[in-house]
Amino acid sequence: MVEELPSVFLVGPMGAGKTTIGKLLAKQLGREFLDSDWYIESQTGADIAWIFAKEGEAGFRERETRAIDELTQKPQIVLATGGGAVMSAENRAFLHQRGIVVYLNAPVDVQMARTAKDKSRPLLQQPNPKQILQDLYSIRDPLYRQVAHIIMPTGHTYPRYMVNQLLQQLASFDMSTITAPNNRS
Repeated sequence: MVEELPSVFLVGPMGAGKTTIGKLLAKQLGREFLDSDWYIESQTGADIAWIFAKEGEAGFRERETRAIDELTQKPQIVLATGGGAVMSAENRAFLHQRGIVVYLNAPVDVQMARTAKDKSRPLLQQPNPKQILQDLYSIRDPLYRQVAHIIMPTGHTYPRYMVNQLLQQLASFDMSTITAPNNRS
């Protein structure tokens, strides 16, 4: 059954574990793991911080939408998206209609602990990163929930255990739930 699943797309805030869980899940499924931020960096030859500095968030988000469109069309992959990918209705539609979307829901304290020393996150290079994370969570959580087929809390168990839980959910996944986000109840 799991072999027949479409691509799996991971969404959630920075520090939720999308890359860690994504790599482990891809290995378990025997699939390619991709990360939309890494893909953007490989396409541009520049890191995300540089793109933000030179093109602003709007320029980065345009690149991100092109990347999400391309990546979500690849068959049977596991994709980790950037934390802000859900801000675009177009991205939410690409994700929700082309695969199974898993929202890794990390509380702000977990995000803070995991990102505290990471200088590669442009949105956190501010005087009060915890407030930034709280504000982003307040705005984005409803969008993550809107696009998600599966919601998994993170930060409370080991990644391998989470992947096993996720594999169980995927094995019993109802494929008919892959529709436009606005058509769900």
